[in-house]
Amino acid sequence: MSPTSPLDGLRFGLRFAFGTLTVFPVEVTRWDRQAARGGMLAAPVVGLAVGGCAAGLGLLLLRLGASPPLAAVASAAVPAVLTRGLHLDGLADTADGLGSGKPAEDALRIMKQSDIGPFGVLTLVLVLLAQVAALTQLYDASWARGAAAAVGSATAARLALTLAARAGVPPARPEGLGAAVAGVVPVRGAVLAAVAVTLAAAGAGAWWSGPYDAVRAGCAVLAALAAAELLLRHCTRRFGGVTGDVFGGLAETAATTALVVCCLGG
Repeated sequence: MSPTSPLDGLRFGLRFAFGTLTVFPVEVTRWDRQAARGGMLAAPVVGLAVGGCAAGLGLLLLRLGASPPLAAVASAAVPAVLTRGLHLDGLADTADGLGSGKPAEDALRIMKQSDIGPFGVLTLVLVLLAQVAALTQLYDASWARGAAAAVGSATAARLALTLAARAGVPPARPEGLGAAVAGVVPVRGAVLAAVAVTLAAAGAGAWWSGPYDAVRAGCAVLAALAAAELLLRHCTRRFGGVTGDVFGGLAETAATTALVVCCLGG
């Protein structure tokens, strides 16, 4: 079934994006390649919503007298809660698969297991510490910088999913979320989404603090995408393609990279 209008396509895409990437009560009414394409193109919109909730809670705690570290922990926790820890779980499983050093078939089997191995635990600890440390520094410098970084990192994380779902990137398994969204986004659409989000981040940085933060915000998005792309290529070589776990690992890698870059330069 094809949508009868561009508005229908947008609606189905947003439903797919929010229904698969968040815990928001949105019913996925279509599960086909066309809906998946719209959903992955709309993934940065999901990031904007998730990041807005993360920033909102952090700012509320600061307003009530909480310290920057507590606000940072809250802002880092919100994306995990709103995704049921899906991306963090994917990051841990991807780390276990890569760290095992085993052939693709064995590594994929390790990633499907319900438990988390030592590589996954270590990766989770380091990533969450980096996110909280970065947000603490940013909230301590300015409530505006902390909030902007929370929104920007969540958006960049979902933009990394859009790029990872581009044409030419194969699935590692014939089933699962990875197979459902692998290769659905035209390369041109992925590039346009990346340009739009980068320019929007730079514009927001300029509006908040001026030209310097505009450059830093734009660089944060580009660095996040570069880090995610390196991981994507490594996983594609090791596993033969992408899985749902790999998508989760890409999102957390991009979010952490964006936050770290936002801290650089004082």
